[in-house]
Amino acid sequence: MAVYLSSIVGSASIGVYSLANDKIVIIPKMVPLKKAERTAEWLKVKLVHTSIGGSVLAGALACANSNGILLPNSLREEEFGVIKSSFDGKITVMETKKTAYGNLVLANDHGAVVDPRFKEAQIKHIVETLGVDAVTGEIAGLPYVGSLAVATNKGVLAHPLLKDEERKTLESVFKVPVDVGTINCGIPYMGTGLIGNCHAAVAGSLTTGPEMFIIGNALDVVQEDE
Repeated sequence: MAVYLSSIVGSASIGVYSLANDKIVIIPKMVPLKKAERTAEWLKVKLVHTSIGGSVLAGALACANSNGILLPNSLREEEFGVIKSSFDGKITVMETKKTAYGNLVLANDHGAVVDPRFKEAQIKHIVETLGVDAVTGEIAGLPYVGSLAVATNKGVLAHPLLKDEERKTLESVFKVPVDVGTINCGIPYMGTGLIGNCHAAVAGSLTTGPEMFIIGNALDVVQEDE
């Protein structure tokens, strides 16, 4: 178990371009196959090597836990096929104007926190897809919870300005310890530069040693000495 450093398409914002759960990691096709396979090996999951709606921004556009995946209505048929071939959970293409589900929903296998601007019918679809209860909430007073934190089945790492009431909500929903930190040398939007699961975490290449230490502790993975 470890914390690794990586970049995607020359960017340290790996959470914008990829996403992971305990079963799969989605990495855009623009990333060389060998590099994508190495990331999947680190996380001990299957690789889904595909774009989302023709975009490389898989991490921003999709949200997943072990039970299901939320995808935007721009998803293409061939992309759906690639995902379905590697993931046996529920796959839902959301028929709304919203597209950035990775930014708007934060989930693990115990629960989900969603942007307060979602309508009740949309939240119902999220609950049915991810197979967990969902509540509306904010992190650091902001609604785009998926970009402000990373949640795994071992821990949550959130924006450093997380409020006490927000922390209590996250602990109640996700049923794991909650900590705060930064990524990529001081960026507070944890979801933009970090992916992880119960096996490992992969952080953006600009992440510092102290930040890696906090990630390892918060997500309960051991830092790798390389």
